[in-house]
Amino acid sequence: MQRFFILIYLVSMSLVAAAQGGKTLITVNFENTSFVEVVEKVETMSPYYFYYDLSDIKDIKISIKAANISINELLARVFKGSDIFFAVDEQMKYVFVSKQVKLQTNLFANENEENTQSGKNSVPDIVAVKDLKNATSPDDTLYEIGIKSNDRRSKNIIITGYIRNFKTGEPIVGGVVFENKLKLSSTTDQYGFYTLSLPPGIHHLNVQGSGMKDLIYQVNILSEGKLNFDLSEKIVSLKEVIVSTQKVINIQRVQMGVEGLTIQTIKKIPTVFGEADILKAVLTLPGVKTVGEASTGFNVRGGSADQNLILFNDATIFNPSHFFGLFSAFNPEIIKDIKLYKSSIPAKYGGRLSSVLDITGKEGNKKNFTGSAGIGPVTSRFNLEGPIAKEKTSFIFGGRATYADWLLKLLPQNYKKSKAFFYDANLIISHKIDAKNDLYITSYISQDRFNLNSDTAYEYGNQNINLKWKHVWNNKLSSVFTIGDDRYTYTISSDQNPVNAYKLNFNINQFYGKADFNYFINSKHALSFGLNSILYKLHPGNYNPLDKLSLVKPETVEAEQGIESGIYIADQFKISQKISLEAGLRYSMFNFMGPKNVTTYKSGLPRDEVNKLPTTFYDKGKFINTYAGPEYRASLRYAVTNSFSLKGGYNSSRQYIHVLSNTTAIAPTDIWKLSDPNITPQQGQQLSFGVYKNLKSNTIETSIEVYYKKIKDYLDYKPGAKLVLNHNIETDVINTRGKAYGIEFSLKKTEGKVTGWVSYTYSRILLQLNDPASGTTINNGAYYPANYDKPHDITLVGNFKINQRVGVSWNVTYSTGRPITLPVARFYYAGSQRVLYSNRNEYRVPDYFRTDVSMNIEGNYKIKQKTHNSWTFGFYNLTARKNAYSVYFVSESGVINGYKLSIFGSIIPFVNYNIRF
Repeated sequence: MQRFFILIYLVSMSLVAAAQGGKTLITVNFENTSFVEVVEKVETMSPYYFYYDLSDIKDIKISIKAANISINELLARVFKGSDIFFAVDEQMKYVFVSKQVKLQTNLFANENEENTQSGKNSVPDIVAVKDLKNATSPDDTLYEIGIKSNDRRSKNIIITGYIRNFKTGEPIVGGVVFENKLKLSSTTDQYGFYTLSLPPGIHHLNVQGSGMKDLIYQVNILSEGKLNFDLSEKIVSLKEVIVSTQKVINIQRVQMGVEGLTIQTIKKIPTVFGEADILKAVLTLPGVKTVGEASTGFNVRGGSADQNLILFNDATIFNPSHFFGLFSAFNPEIIKDIKLYKSSIPAKYGGRLSSVLDITGKEGNKKNFTGSAGIGPVTSRFNLEGPIAKEKTSFIFGGRATYADWLLKLLPQNYKKSKAFFYDANLIISHKIDAKNDLYITSYISQDRFNLNSDTAYEYGNQNINLKWKHVWNNKLSSVFTIGDDRYTYTISSDQNPVNAYKLNFNINQFYGKADFNYFINSKHALSFGLNSILYKLHPGNYNPLDKLSLVKPETVEAEQGIESGIYIADQFKISQKISLEAGLRYSMFNFMGPKNVTTYKSGLPRDEVNKLPTTFYDKGKFINTYAGPEYRASLRYAVTNSFSLKGGYNSSRQYIHVLSNTTAIAPTDIWKLSDPNITPQQGQQLSFGVYKNLKSNTIETSIEVYYKKIKDYLDYKPGAKLVLNHNIETDVINTRGKAYGIEFSLKKTEGKVTGWVSYTYSRILLQLNDPASGTTINNGAYYPANYDKPHDITLVGNFKINQRVGVSWNVTYSTGRPITLPVARFYYAGSQRVLYSNRNEYRVPDYFRTDVSMNIEGNYKIKQKTHNSWTFGFYNLTARKNAYSVYFVSESGVINGYKLSIFGSIIPFVNYNIRF
C-alpha cells in the first residue's frame, strides 16, 4: 500500500539538541503524551522534520524520559513492540514514520555523483521525467526531477508542468502545487500550467484541484525539470491530503474581491425552469446585484451593467442572455471555471470600470468520447467531446435550443400570440503541437428571436471566434498570443402594415489581438506583462423599408470606429512569509477615427441645437482625437496566521465604450457608443479593505470587505432623451460623477453534509450633476440614487446531501427595491392637465424576496454501464410572491392609476432529465 505522510510537529515535550561527533543528541521527557500534539518549539530547536500519516499514530501515547540520545534510539524505544516503522535521513534531517510498511532512505540523491550526461555539468532548460499517473497498484516511489550533478547549489530550482484530469486529460484550472514545510505554492492558470521554485533536495508536494482527490508526491529535485500531475475523482490509489492548500486559498491569495465558482456548484443552485445558469449563480455572490427578475445584466459594487467585462475564453460577450433574460448565454456543459474580479482587477484586463467576469471553457476529453444531453420544459441541450488525435488533439461541442412557444400560450390573453426561440452553439478545439506549444480555437454563436403579441419582432445574436497559441520559452518564461473577432447584432422589424413595414439594424464588431507573458523570476517575484489592441467598428442604426411595398424613408446613423490599446506590467512580490504585494501598471489609449462628421459646440455652453457649430469631416483612418492615461492596480496581503489575513487594494480604470439605454437592465435594443470629442471616457477609482478568517480546520470561510469608489463621466440622460436614430446623441446625454460605497459579509461552509454560503451586502451608488455648462441639473444638483441602487441585499444558498445519490438545494434572496421616479401631482397649464413628477429616483418599488428549492437525484454509480442519468426537479418562487419588476402609471377616465409589473407572480415547478455517456 502506498504511503504518504503529512508534515506536523512533535508535541508537548522539552527538547534539547546538542551536536557531538557530527550527530544530534536529544533530551526528552514525555508523560502519557499524544504523538499528534503539535509544539512549534520543535521546529526551532530541532533540525528534524517528521512526516507521517495521521491515521497510523493517532491512538499512540508516549511516556519516556531520556537524556542525550540519538533520534534513532528515541524512536526505537517509542515504537518497540508495535507495528510502526521509521526511517531517518541524517543528511536531510527528515524522519519518516509508517505503519506496516518498511522504509528506507537510500533513494535520496548522492550529490557527489558526477553528471553522466556526456560528462557535462550544464542543466538543460527542461529535463523531462515520466508523467505521474494515479497508479492502481502500490507505488512507494521517489520521483526524481532533472539530472544528478556535483553542483552543490543552494539556490532554488524552478520546476514547471501541468495538472490534468486523469480521466479526460483536461487541464485543471486553479489547481495548487504546495510545499507545506517551506510554505511555497503555485496555482495553475487557465491551461493548467504551474511554475514553482524550490531548493534542491527531497520535498513532499501537495497537489490539489477543485473536486479532485488531494494527493502528495515525494520528489527529489536535482535540477530544473518538468513534472506533470494527473488527478482523479474516482481512481484513488494515494492517500488523501489532510492539510489542504485549496481550503486556504482565500487566505493566501493576495488579490481581494475575487470570487470563484465551479460548474458543480452552479448546477446545484435552483433557477427558473431548472436550467443551470451561470449569471444567476453570480448574482448570489456578495456585492453583485440585479435590477430585477429576468434581467440580463448585473451590477457590481455600484457599477452599471455595461461596466462589466464578460469574457468567454477571452472573447467579449456583449449580450450574455437569452429569452428576455431568463437564461444566460452560456451552456453550462462546456464551462470549466468562472472567476469574478470585483476589485484588485489584474493589470492584463482593461476597458471596463466595475468588474471582469472571466469564463473558461473546457478543452474536451483527450482520451475517450463522452457526452451528455438534457431535456427540460423550455430547453434541450446536447454536448459531445473527445479526441481527434488521442492525447494530442481534442474537441468539445455543445448546443442548446428552446421550444418555449407552448409556455407563452399559458400566459394571459394579451400574450397568447407571442413567440420566442433561441439557440446557441460552442465548438472548442485544442491541439498540442509539442511539449512547448499548444493551439486553441474557440467559436461561439447565439441567436434569439421573439415577439410579444405584436407585429414587432426582435432578433439579436453574438458571434465570436478566436485563436490562441501558448508557448513555453523555458522554465521561467511562457506566453499566450491571441487574435479574435467578436460581433453583436440586433434587428427590430415590423410587417403588420405593408406601407409602414420597416427593419432597424444595429451591430458592433471588434477585432483584437493580444500578447500576454508570464516571467517567473524566483520564489519572491513573478512578473506578468503584455499588450493588446482592439479595433471597434460600430453601426449605431440603419432604418430601412422591410420590402418593396414599404414607403418608409431610409435613415442611417453614421458609423464610427476607434482603436483601444493597452500595455501593462505587474509583479507578484512575496516580501516576507507574512506580507505579499501584487502591483501593476496599465497604460491605456483610445483613438477615435474617421471617416466621421464631427459636430462641435460653443465652449463652456450646453451641447444643444442653439450652441451647435459647423461640422468637420475627417477622412477614413484619420485620428480625430485621443484619450490616454495610466491605470494603477495594487493589492497587499498580511497573513496574521495561517487562517487569518488582512488585505487592502486600490484599482483605477478607464472605459472608452458606453451603452445608451432607456432601461435599467441590458436590453437587445441597447446602443453601444464610442467615446468621441463630445463624449469623454468613464473613469473610476476604488479603494478596498478586507478581513478574512477561516474556522474549524478551514471548513468555514468568513470575510468582510469594505470599499469606496469614485466614478467620473458616467453617462445619464436628460429628461425626454431620444436614444434611437439620434445623429447627435451628445445633446441628450449628460456626464455625471458618482460615488459608491459599501460593506460585504460572507460566510461559507465548504465541507460536510450541509454546505453553502450566506452573503449580505450594504451598498450605495449615488450620482450628481451640478455643472451649469451641461444645460440642466438633476435634483437641483444634489446626489441622487442611480437606477440600480439597492442598499440591502442578502442571499442564502445551501445544499444538503442526503446520501450519495440524493441532494436538496435551496436559494433564498432578499433585496431593497430599486429607485423609481413617480408622478406626485397634477396641474393645469395652457388649458390642459399635466403631471408633476418627483425628484429623480426619489421613491422605490417594493422590496424583493424569493425562495427556490430543488432536488437532484443521481442514477446508480455502476462503472461499466454505458450511460449515467439524473433528475432535477423543484420549485422556483416557492412562496408565490408577486415581486415588482417595475411600477407604471396609466391615465384612465381622467384618473392616473398605478400598476405593479411582476415577471413571475406565482410558484413555478420545473423538472429536468440529464444523461451522460
